[in-house]
Amino acid sequence: MIGARSAVREAMAVWAAAFVTLLAAFLLVPEYAKLVATVSFLYFPLWAMDRRGEDYADYGVTLRRLKADLKMYGAFAAVVFPIFTVAFVLFFLLLPHLPRDWRMLLSPVGGPVHFRLRLPNRFPEWVVDQLFVVALPEEFFYRGFMQTRLRDAWPQGKVVFGARLGPAFWLTALLFALGHLAVFQFWRLGVFFPALLFGWMREHSGTVVGSTLFHASANLLEKVLEACFLGIA
Repeated sequence: MIGARSAVREAMAVWAAAFVTLLAAFLLVPEYAKLVATVSFLYFPLWAMDRRGEDYADYGVTLRRLKADLKMYGAFAAVVFPIFTVAFVLFFLLLPHLPRDWRMLLSPVGGPVHFRLRLPNRFPEWVVDQLFVVALPEEFFYRGFMQTRLRDAWPQGKVVFGARLGPAFWLTALLFALGHLAVFQFWRLGVFFPALLFGWMREHSGTVVGSTLFHASANLLEKVLEACFLGIA
């Protein structure tokens, strides 16, 4: 029981330290906030890991199951991304018909939907950015470190399609969503739902490779859709 409490305290302390740091960065030096986020997510867990002689591989940053991770990523991408695309278009078709207060609450962007095939400006840079600056640090921090340490405290859970999902899974998804409120925009809480999929992939695979690839690809797909349908490039 003492070990369980210690694991929870450690995980929550690391999350709180990262959140406060990000909040301060967005308020004081917003031009460097993204860099601060990347560094925080990669290095805040290190003090705890070093104390136990652990490294990144112990928290899922490993290619040991690359083939299985790629197959899992491909399967989910083939199912989820077409559904997401249709939902995206329907949402922005509906958005102009909602009251203005609702529109501001639900989305940071608006305007009519007019399709024109194009990629965002500097798309190759976006690929590198989303994979190595955004998705990998976030997946290591949340699905790697946070979910693992919370699972050390609460190993119980129900097996769902080959992955054991318990309190650690749900709390990690909640903390992921709350962490996005360092920039206080209500719609950012919606990341709770993809976090459930990221967390399942982590539990099923044992690594964060699949969730990192899916996370980065989902962000890129959203950017491409915004460019094609909303003219945001």
